[in-house]
Amino acid sequence: MEITEAQYQLIAPILPVQRGNVSLPNLQVLNAILYVAEQGCKWRGLPPRFGNWHTVYMRMNRWSKNGVLDRVFEYLQREQIVRIKLEAVSMDSTIVKAHDAPEGRKLLTRLGSQGQKPFLIMDRAYEGNETRQLALALGFTPVVPPLSTRVDPWEYDREMYKRRNEIERLFRRLKGFRRIFSRFEKLDTLFLGFILFALIFDALR
Repeated sequence: MEITEAQYQLIAPILPVQRGNVSLPNLQVLNAILYVAEQGCKWRGLPPRFGNWHTVYMRMNRWSKNGVLDRVFEYLQREQIVRIKLEAVSMDSTIVKAHDAPEGRKLLTRLGSQGQKPFLIMDRAYEGNETRQLALALGFTPVVPPLSTRVDPWEYDREMYKRRNEIERLFRRLKGFRRIFSRFEKLDTLFLGFILFALIFDALR
């Protein structure tokens, strides 16, 4: 895998400007980081064609710490939101100990009040009347199959329901990056940086 010149030009304006005698251009550094992320190798194990490994490491470390990767990913997200019509939102959850977080409800309210009626795709764990009514109240069209024991089953968009696993598919793609999957990083900043980098690459494809 590699980032092409055309893909690079999409994010080049967001990356720090390189001035003077530059030893490694940003595109070369990005592909070096991509190699480390995919192969899970040590920085010192970078093939010579990518240039000095320490230069690559320092730039990745700097971009992770000063928010460059965050800004690139946010930029790509905004570009995608501008280009596409929000059609559906998938809902999933896991069991964790956490305090009540009203931000989730606020986000759903914002998404459901954008002048359209997007689908809210849920699996059968969310087929209860209360959940479906809440989805409708927030401006969504709930897409969830009824349990087979339902006395009054409803129709739902079966084609749209096939898209419910998009979140899981994203995680499977992230697991293709050995550096992330194996959690080699000792620093949280770099680990999160690699996740952001993988998401950026995924958005560019």
